Amino acid sequence: MDLSTLGSLAALGTETRNERTADLDRMPVMELLSVMNAEDQTVAHVVRDALQEIGAAVEAVTESLRRGGRLIYMGAGTSGRIGLLDAVECPPTFGTSPEQVVGLLSGGPGAFVVAVEGAEDEPARAVADLDEIGVNDRDTVVGLAASGRTPYVVGGLRHAAAKGAVTVSIACNRDAVVSRYADIPIEVPTGPEVLTGSTRLKGGTAEKMVCNMLSTASMIRVGKVYGNLMVDVKASNDKLVDRARRMVVEATGTDHDSATEALRAAGGHAKTAIVMLLAGVTADEAVRRIDAAHGDTRTAIGLAD
Repeated sequence: MDLSTLGSLAALGTETRNERTADLDRMPVMELLSVMNAEDQTVAHVVRDALQEIGAAVEAVTESLRRGGRLIYMGAGTSGRIGLLDAVECPPTFGTSPEQVVGLLSGGPGAFVVAVEGAEDEPARAVADLDEIGVNDRDTVVGLAASGRTPYVVGGLRHAAAKGAVTVSIACNRDAVVSRYADIPIEVPTGPEVLTGSTRLKGGTAEKMVCNMLSTASMIRVGKVYGNLMVDVKASNDKLVDRARRMVVEATGTDHDSATEALRAAGGHAKTAIVMLLAGVTADEAVRRIDAAHGDTRTAIGLAD
């Protein structure tokens, strides 16, 4: 890819100098922290302005998950790490398989801990990464690029579209290059950084907020949540076992001992225990109902025997 076709980096809002922090190196610590905090508060507002587009992306991801497809994040540097972080948190939080939400980072998984900066300039890497996991028309591919012009992301979105996947872009500048290659472009223009060009700051915060919305809202839509309880959580340590027990108590109004016994019968799965108690059925029947309801707890509870 000819990088000259991507436009000038210097013209991007995320690359310009922030007039409010021109004397950053001379600020007392508390003044420095105060200006950082003030700048961070602007991020939520630009994300709010993109809620319509984020909502469209949530619907696309939800449809992919319902059809047995995947949410696939891809990016380079900080953007890629944010996508990968969101992906790896989904299995313990929502009980998904590791293959259901995937994070592709230019330079490979090792680039999460050791930066491979040159990898972002190679769109062919994105093609290879997507082919390796077999991207297809049931998937939704989300390309993250704070600058909005990362060649790895552009190449990935083009290839994903050619394979029939729904494509979503997330950029921190207006009129981003990646927006041209996405079915659903999301632009959250965070403006000049406190530290010029360091998009791990406001840019990274905005990207994380959007990824949190995409995954959490989609999981809620496919029945991974009951009320505001993450009932598909994997109770893999003492803290999560206690959380699962408290969820069962809160969802059903039962006592601590009954919740413990229901969880034991349900193999530690809070959703199954909740359906057991609220529908008055065995663990096997609760599992059958949950499967018949495609994972939705309220529907499973209301199913006739």
